[in-house]
Amino acid sequence: MQKHHLQCRVKPKRKWKSQGQPIIVAPNLLQREFTAVLPNKKWVTDITYIQYGSSTLYLSTIMDLFNNQIVAYKLYTHQQTSLVTDTLKAALNSRETPKGVIVHCDQGSVYTSYAYQQLIKESRLVSSMSRRGNCWDNAVIESFHSNLKSEEFQYVKFNSMSINKVREKIDQYIKYYNEERIQEKLGYHTPIEFGSMAA
Repeated sequence: MQKHHLQCRVKPKRKWKSQGQPIIVAPNLLQREFTAVLPNKKWVTDITYIQYGSSTLYLSTIMDLFNNQIVAYKLYTHQQTSLVTDTLKAALNSRETPKGVIVHCDQGSVYTSYAYQQLIKESRLVSSMSRRGNCWDNAVIESFHSNLKSEEFQYVKFNSMSINKVREKIDQYIKYYNEERIQEKLGYHTPIEFGSMAA
């Protein structure tokens, strides 16, 4: 390139601009330790996109690393803070409001928001976050979302699906994942089976 006086074009770095929302970043307490010896010790959470036609739905899920069970999920037409706060409230209700749970997520704006972090604090949970731009720090929940898309939606024609049909398929898949899909990590048991055996 030097010989021919050529230079590559470098994409300029975009500067992040504050939107006036408080940003609270937590340390990475999970450190890729994706196992737990008891329920309600480590939860991981993330958001994924479900595209159908020209529209997008946003799926927020929370998984317990003890048995990889999806303990709560919400599917909304927006990716605002209420998506993740409502998911967290649902998880707390389903598990009878445990205290001291490490809740691990990425550094997305909804997770670093004051409202979400305040809910973590008020619920006496412990916030943990992946390093910026490092998806491997939250690999288990990322893998779950990848499986959901490849196993449930890979051959679906989204143009012919309604929002209710997408919701129905996600409900069915999560029920199947928790109750029927065996996992090597769990000794070839389903999450529900493993949790019952441990109890």
